[in-house]
Amino acid sequence: MLSCRRKHNFNYIKVNDLINFIIKYSRWFIFMLYVIISCVLLFNNNPYQHHIYLTSAGTITSSIYQITSNVSSYFHLYDINEDLQRHCLNLEVENIKLKEQIRLFQEMHPNDSISYNDDTNHFDYILAHVINNSISHTHNYLTINKGSNDGIKPEMGIIDQNGVVGIVNVVGENFSRVISLLNPDLRLSCKIKGYNNFGSLVWNAEDPTIAILEELPRHTIYKQGDSIVTSGFSSVFPEGIFVGTVISEHKGHNENFFTLKVKLSADLARLSTVKVIINNMKAELDSIEYKDNNKTIKL
Repeated sequence: MLSCRRKHNFNYIKVNDLINFIIKYSRWFIFMLYVIISCVLLFNNNPYQHHIYLTSAGTITSSIYQITSNVSSYFHLYDINEDLQRHCLNLEVENIKLKEQIRLFQEMHPNDSISYNDDTNHFDYILAHVINNSISHTHNYLTINKGSNDGIKPEMGIIDQNGVVGIVNVVGENFSRVISLLNPDLRLSCKIKGYNNFGSLVWNAEDPTIAILEELPRHTIYKQGDSIVTSGFSSVFPEGIFVGTVISEHKGHNENFFTLKVKLSADLARLSTVKVIINNMKAELDSIEYKDNNKTIKL
């Protein structure tokens, strides 16, 4: 009984305080009500003030829309990046296609004008995302979210927008493991852009941004800043894919060859979207290159 009485008294005090507050500031409430009514009458019955109101409201609304748009755009950056990557991928496919067409035509008709034929290109690309990556080990790998269900097979090349990343070596149904350039087990056939002399690019397990280009002939001409590209002497990478730039000559073990220090173009510590290279003629090339060459030829 005592508890109910206290509760009743407390509620009575609260209501009484609210009434006292309204009575105390009743003049301000009446003033605000008059102001609101006056503004409504003013803006509705006077065209000039109505125009000013609409302009101000439009400015405020536009600002709100701009903020909303900026927030929405931020959360749509992933989709925008996907579209840009697909667009760049299409441009790269066209670039590779044109280079191959030009090379084949020049070999067949060195003195004639160039024509194009889409049937000569045999490289396709698949977009993938890196879901795991390492750069701090002596043998580094990365994982992509594409597998055999997407057409991925072992020994397919991996590149990003900056250059060569690695080669697929283990394939599951939905994911694949890639042997990174930062792995001494991977040796990549490369050359200095503009020259036909080629060597093997390998990582020396030290700096994750630097690799070594070995076995270049001593008569090779080079200078600091020259571009290193894929040689095309394999069925994995097309010719001319950017790999890095020459920093300096590196002291090698064989004095009959050059060894160059190369700054890698791909930032292997910040990989996100990559492209898997599909060579549609790889099976045919491999069947020819790996035939038994030890058979005796009788004349």
